[in-house]
Amino acid sequence: MVSNGAYDLLGKRVFVAGHRGMVGSAIVRRLAGEGCEVLIAGRDTLDLMDQRAVRAWFETERPDAVFLAAAKVGGIFANDSYPADFLYDNLMIEANVIEAAHREGVERLMFLGSSCIYPKFADQPITEDALLTGPLEPTNEWYAIAKIAGIKLVQAYRRQHGHNWISAMPTNLYGPGDNFDLKGSHVLPALIRKAHEAKQVSADSIEIWGTGTPRREFLHVDDLADACVFLMKTYCGDEHINVGSGEDITILELAQMVTRAVGFGGEIRKDETKPDGTPRKLMSTDKLRALGWRPSITMAEGLGDTYRAFLHDVASNSLREVSSI
Repeated sequence: MVSNGAYDLLGKRVFVAGHRGMVGSAIVRRLAGEGCEVLIAGRDTLDLMDQRAVRAWFETERPDAVFLAAAKVGGIFANDSYPADFLYDNLMIEANVIEAAHREGVERLMFLGSSCIYPKFADQPITEDALLTGPLEPTNEWYAIAKIAGIKLVQAYRRQHGHNWISAMPTNLYGPGDNFDLKGSHVLPALIRKAHEAKQVSADSIEIWGTGTPRREFLHVDDLADACVFLMKTYCGDEHINVGSGEDITILELAQMVTRAVGFGGEIRKDETKPDGTPRKLMSTDKLRALGWRPSITMAEGLGDTYRAFLHDVASNSLREVSSI
């Protein structure tokens, strides 16, 4: 039955679904200090969209805890271009993993969502109870609907079966392991790649979409991983919980910070024929902070870390050209 007791990861078998992604790999790094056995399964050995395969894997491996970080992700262009893929793939992944976890009696499960679950014009900062109070941002509603379904699925299994399972909603993330493809990535990694390539050819400028006025919140992925482990060990509430930095900046300010981190001195031009997306998206982190957790990585530190990771990807020729799970 659901309880409010603490959970110790020491000695547990912990499955990180999506361990090759930015979030999953950060969680794996963070779990190294918890004294647990980390279970991983790449797409070459386990297709999370295959219900039979997922059930068989859970029956064999019998994890005690699960971090469900696997998802098909991408920026505005990818979401707008492939709505069926973003909805169907994410629904299948979360449904298969959650049902298999139920069948095998998994003690703790954390579903990772996204801040895009909230209404486009939600009051700022966005509190957890804003969910389903208004229309979504049209450019990523397919992904958002899948993530909302995941939250509700976790709540349904809690209520019907008494599981100690939770959901966490990260803000916009960045850091090592991000997708730097210009067509499939989010705004921050796309800006890093644009600025780097402009620097390499001594270009006069780089371009950003829209007016540059929308405000966004960013959190380093290693801070997210730390928060996820913290919540898995301490939080048992039915309501999903926001994970963010509690601060936001404009897209133009972000572009300026990125160009400084990369060392590009050219002009930043705005293409106002392109969409801005949601005008502001800052999540309230009051609930998480009341539990005792706060981020530790500053934006300047995080951008430097992310650019170094990008340079490593360039050197190893491992830049991804499509969004991935």
